[in-house]
Amino acid sequence: MALTKRQKEFLDFLAGFLEKRGYSPSYEEIADGLSLASLATVHKHILALESKHYVKRGFNQSRSLELAPKFYEEQRQFHPQSAGMEVPLLGRIAAGAPVEAIAGQDTLSFTDFAGDSGTFALQVRGESMIEDHICNGDYVLVQKAHEARDGDIVVALVDKMETTLKRFYLEAGDRVRLQPANAAMQPIFVPRSSVEIQGKVLAVLRKY
Repeated sequence: MALTKRQKEFLDFLAGFLEKRGYSPSYEEIADGLSLASLATVHKHILALESKHYVKRGFNQSRSLELAPKFYEEQRQFHPQSAGMEVPLLGRIAAGAPVEAIAGQDTLSFTDFAGDSGTFALQVRGESMIEDHICNGDYVLVQKAHEARDGDIVVALVDKMETTLKRFYLEAGDRVRLQPANAAMQPIFVPRSSVEIQGKVLAVLRKY
């Protein structure tokens, strides 16, 4: 189904808010930003856009409204980027306790690295990799990979549900140690069968 003019305005507002703030707006902020009469009207728009697969939200969570992959796919179709200049920013990655992976909402330009279609970017949340100079708010450039060697900094999917950024070590007894680079934090030990390597870190970008 086609989007209405008001629904397009809603998506544009949401995209702009997420890009500027880095988190989802509240219903009150949406109503104020779009001059909507009530929170019920905001809810109505969200339900309509959910049914069209343009947005998604987490239940029982505040500020959980996110743009769905369909929105970004259409944006890339209508606004193609320069080949080899940008990679998808797929979301945010925990550098503390594992958190649910969230689909991303932007692109980043890396002319020195982006020639490979298997490269993507993630924004770090947490302090567990600070001794490797990977800090909260940094962006990591990741090469898709399914295997890792001891000591590699990897994006690891744990139990097919949660992702985290850690150094990978294969332990005795077919067990994996996901090691933080922060002396104040403990490593995560999991069975090898519970860990899926999604990529290895190539570079770190920090904005000031």
